[in-house]
This record gives sequence, structure tokens and C-alpha cells, in this order.
Amino acid sequence: MKEFSGHIAGYLFGFVVFILLIPYGLYQLAQSGWLFQDEVIFNCDLFRITISMLIFIVGAVFGAWSNIFLNVVGKGGPVEAFGVALSPPTKKLVTTGPYRYTRNPMVFGAFMMYLGLSLFFNSIADILCVILFLLLLIILLKTSEEKRLERDFGEEYKAYKKKVPMIFPFIRWM
Repeated sequence: MKEFSGHIAGYLFGFVVFILLIPYGLYQLAQSGWLFQDEVIFNCDLFRITISMLIFIVGAVFGAWSNIFLNVVGKGGPVEAFGVALSPPTKKLVTTGPYRYTRNPMVFGAFMMYLGLSLFFNSIADILCVILFLLLLIILLKTSEEKRLERDFGEEYKAYKKKVPMIFPFIRWM
């Protein structure tokens, strides 16, 4: 029962922060006109909305798909930051499903969802914030999560890390 309540707490926290608060913040930033006045990325609303929806959907699929695989295959949850676990950590290294394309499909999914929202809101300031958010997440992943995974899964994780890109599928730069 404790493990189940840990999963619920982790997903509730993730839902509030990543699905409600961050998109709301992007919306507010876009509405404020802060940083750039009369921001226009695309003049054609139909093209902008179509592209933003496609990018958002790719992100949502990767986010949901990775959560399912983490629970079913890894037997644990995704919510850990700075060494504090809000849900039970995975018991098995997951290298299948979305994890065969990127070591961090949830981060990739969140980035794509927020990028899609930023394009939908037609906000340059939002795009800059999303890029900054990604850079901060990369630092967090490098300093915290990757070290934990190497400690927990040893050579298996090191071999996986050499084969699979950190964030963006098919793009090896970290």
C-alpha cells in the first residue's frame, strides 16, 4: 500500500507541476508581452496551430508512453529530484519502448509539449523559457539522475548511455 500511495503522490505532484503550473506559466508569460512586445512567430494562424498541435501531440505521446514503460517494465516511478524520491524508484533499467530512442523520453516529451504550447501562444519569450528549462533539466540529469542510474544499474546503464541519445531521438550530442 505504501508503494501505491508513493506512485499516486508522485503522479499527482507531476500532474500539478508539469501539466498545470508550467503550461499556465507559459500562457501567462505569453499574455504579459514581457521581454518582447507584439511577438509574432507565424503570421498564418492555421499553419501555426497545425504545427504546434503536431509538436504537442508528439510530446504527449512520448510523455505518456515513457510513464507506462517505466511502471510496467521498470516497476517504479519517474519522480525523483536531487536524490529525493516521491515515488518508488525503478527496479529494472528500462531500455525498450520510448527508452530505445532517448534516455529521457519524459524530458523530450515535456520539451515538445511546451514548445508546442509556445508556438500555439505565438510567443518568443515562451520559446526562450522552454529552452532555458531544457538546459536546466540537462544539468539536473547530469548531476543527479545519471549518477543514481550508474550507481543502481552499473555497467548495464553505462552501455545503454553509450548507445542511446540523452534527450532528442536520433541526435547524439551528450
